Amino acid sequence: MLASIPSPRTGVIEVGPLTIHMYGLMLLAAIAACIIVTGIRWARQGGDWDLVFRVAVWGVAFGIVGARAYHVATSWSEVPDPKWRGVFEVWEGGLGVWGGIFLGVLAGAVVVRLAGASVVRFMDAVAPGLLLAQGIGRWGNWWNQELFGKPTERSWGLEIDVPHRPPEYGASETFHPTFLYEFIYDVSMAAVLIVIGRLFRIRPPALFALYVAIYTFGRFFEELLRIDPSHEFQGLRLNAWVSIVLFAVSSLAFVWLQFLRRERGERGGTIVFGPSMSIPKGRVR
Repeated sequence: MLASIPSPRTGVIEVGPLTIHMYGLMLLAAIAACIIVTGIRWARQGGDWDLVFRVAVWGVAFGIVGARAYHVATSWSEVPDPKWRGVFEVWEGGLGVWGGIFLGVLAGAVVVRLAGASVVRFMDAVAPGLLLAQGIGRWGNWWNQELFGKPTERSWGLEIDVPHRPPEYGASETFHPTFLYEFIYDVSMAAVLIVIGRLFRIRPPALFALYVAIYTFGRFFEELLRIDPSHEFQGLRLNAWVSIVLFAVSSLAFVWLQFLRRERGERGGTIVFGPSMSIPKGRVR
């Protein structure tokens, strides 16, 4: 092999008496990126940064709880021993994005609601930041040498140390770097969401629905590559099925929210095409 992507020998860095878990540091970087993007977008709508910070505090706290709970519930065998302590060792990896998004968004919505602001508008404001954060957070998997894909001889194959390889792939040296695939996809699609939000008149929370559809579309194909332990049904991993269901639901939600939903005062609904152009459905021939 002419080239490959090396993996860190350890996910821990010692700085004097301080021990830095790189998985956790990547999570902090992801959270910071989400706060910055969301704050800028929310401020442009006339919102204030204070609400963004308050949502971040509660959303992140509940999001981590939800993400860990989802992982523990669906991947109990991967929880480090002893189990009573392993369930709390988040720095060792093991966060389920579905549980994190659900509980984090729910907590954030409560904070926004109590502040008297629009929950649906805030959901659209945070959508690109969430996708960006998910991409950055995947670098934690690189540091931990986890959640990689099938063996590959491609020049961008990821080197994995023997202790981190599944027993059935012990003879393989390089694997698909699914963390990198998702990082590139998530960051690119976050930019696409921002552009769509700037160029078109989006009916909240249609952009959030589009974010879910975009993420689950890419996640489905990633699940086809991954070889870490997972529950399967009809030959597909659990998260692949979750992606299929959420993609269908979010896609339908986007179409309804953006094109079919009637707003107050409308007779036949409005089909929205651009920044300032809306066509009443009853006049379309």
